[in-house]
Amino acid sequence: MFSISTAALMASGCATVLLMPGPTNTLLAAAGLRQGFRRSAHLTAAELAGYFVSITLWGICFTHASQSLSWLPKVLRIASGLYLAWLAIRLWLTASSIETSTAAVIGPRTLFSATVFNPKAILFAGSIFPPDAFAKFAAWIEAMVIFTVLLIPIGCLWIAIGAAPRGGRLPLLRPALIQRCASVVVALFSGSLFWTLAR
Repeated sequence: MFSISTAALMASGCATVLLMPGPTNTLLAAAGLRQGFRRSAHLTAAELAGYFVSITLWGICFTHASQSLSWLPKVLRIASGLYLAWLAIRLWLTASSIETSTAAVIGPRTLFSATVFNPKAILFAGSIFPPDAFAKFAAWIEAMVIFTVLLIPIGCLWIAIGAAPRGGRLPLLRPALIQRCASVVVALFSGSLFWTLAR
């Protein structure tokens, strides 16, 4: 069991990072914009699954494999950057059809993949989750319960933000423009990954 101070520190750190704009939150907002809140709310499950995989792998990498596989973090950052760049291009190219197309461009598979490659997972695993979370299974379960309790409502909040322009509630915000802005945000995150590798 984590101490109250450890759990509170982890919860505040997770909430802060989950609320920040990023690739996954941008996609959640874009899904809300395109599909509405009700049809997009289930995507928080894909986000949660993606973070479970990514945070766990990064945590194991940082605690166990970083000595013998020193090249692994760099390879994972390159893969993340390339995937996010591809996703940004895809969002930009489909923006013009957002108001006429009924296709769900952002589905569970896309959201899961984007979350697995989300740079925030590195921050969660390396700085915010207690080190015990990757050394003891009971501590991992406890950390993931805290994380889940925070992620679901924050993910739904981002979907609601994206869904707000639908139905004329915010008439000045055009869906295509919002999706292009989302594309730029995702591209910036991709670029930031390559920038940190080049330094």
